[in-house]
Amino acid sequence: MSETEPKFATLAVHAGAAPDASTGARATPIYQTTSFVFNDTDHAASLFGLEAFGNIYTRITNPTQAVLEGRMAALEGGTAALAVASGHAAQFLVFHTLLEPGDEFIAGRQLYGGSINQFNHSFKKFNWNVVWADSTDPQSFEKAITPKTRAIFVESIANPGGVVVDLPAIAAIAKKAGVPFIVDNTLATPYLCQPKQFGADIIVHSMTKFIGGHGNSIGGVLVDAGTFDWLGAKHRYKTLVEPNASYNGMVIGETFGNFAFAIAARVMGLRDLGPAISPFNAFMILTGAETLPLRMARHSENALAVASWLEKHPKVAWVSYAGLPSSKYHELAKKICPKGAGAVFTFGLKGGYEAGVKLASGLKLFSLLANIGDTRSLVIHPASTTHRQLTDEQRIAAGAGPDVVRLSIGIEDKDDIIGDLERGLARL
Repeated sequence: MSETEPKFATLAVHAGAAPDASTGARATPIYQTTSFVFNDTDHAASLFGLEAFGNIYTRITNPTQAVLEGRMAALEGGTAALAVASGHAAQFLVFHTLLEPGDEFIAGRQLYGGSINQFNHSFKKFNWNVVWADSTDPQSFEKAITPKTRAIFVESIANPGGVVVDLPAIAAIAKKAGVPFIVDNTLATPYLCQPKQFGADIIVHSMTKFIGGHGNSIGGVLVDAGTFDWLGAKHRYKTLVEPNASYNGMVIGETFGNFAFAIAARVMGLRDLGPAISPFNAFMILTGAETLPLRMARHSENALAVASWLEKHPKVAWVSYAGLPSSKYHELAKKICPKGAGAVFTFGLKGGYEAGVKLASGLKLFSLLANIGDTRSLVIHPASTTHRQLTDEQRIAAGAGPDVVRLSIGIEDKDDIIGDLERGLARL
């Protein structure tokens, strides 16, 4: 590697990794072990006391996991990362690190249905309270701020509607309020968008999707951008600024500086709550990450071709894809995602709910399943599946109304993808 700063495609292959020191293995090995031998009792004490970095137990750290974390931190331009069992686990650890009972956070309502459910229901058991804003209207976030607000959360490209969010505008609101700005970058990936460049303090991913990219492993990650001043913050984030009884009174924000958040999420969240990623899944996702720039370029190219074709079809009422010049998000997308608008978008059928169900069930090349970000093209009718637990009003607000079909465009030949849709629409 050259002495200049490596570019994205090089980081995707090399960041965080080196040949295995003991065997010379070029690919990162799967360290399929529960625990690790200490040199002596002093070495063990230094690890348990956070005085040295190293491996203790795979629930907390593992060498395969560490390479994946190093790569994701590099790709997002962050200071550190923490890989966990799923995207939901990553979100949970972020808020567990930030919030105390009674605290609030603001979230854009254009979100993945599972996140809406997690925020609305599961978080209530911890007395963490979500306040909903409109991701298409930055001022709605400012209006939602109260003395209890401790964070702002959005998706860079909202799932399922394909809404491109004005990250700089919302980041400015978060900064003014003195709270961290959290961005779920799952749909865009760091290849299309690096939220840190637009003011994000914490980035999360479901690595199950485009990072792994092959639909074979579940994992999540949080990335510490290293930009938030925890010690000088307007609000007290206790996990980071108060003496920690389990580490002899250590103040994590003081000890670890610009990667303190990632450390706190690991040693206070992952350690005690346990949503660890398996070494095998870390290995599979790490392998997938190597081809991320190649896949995302093809995904975006195919998606634009398919969306352009659908926009002209007589049975299609509308198409929501920021890559189209007709999209109201097109100009913003060129700023936030200059390399392409991604692989996921929605469209509406003139036949409404029944037509959506029939099309999703009748395609052959497309797989009908609840996932995105696969090399294969995927389809789902959100109102009858992923967003079924929401009210009609909530579904429409989230971009999952009755006529909506969501596509995740794969890397197959675009003519074959369009041909499958053409035959499916002909049967309606």
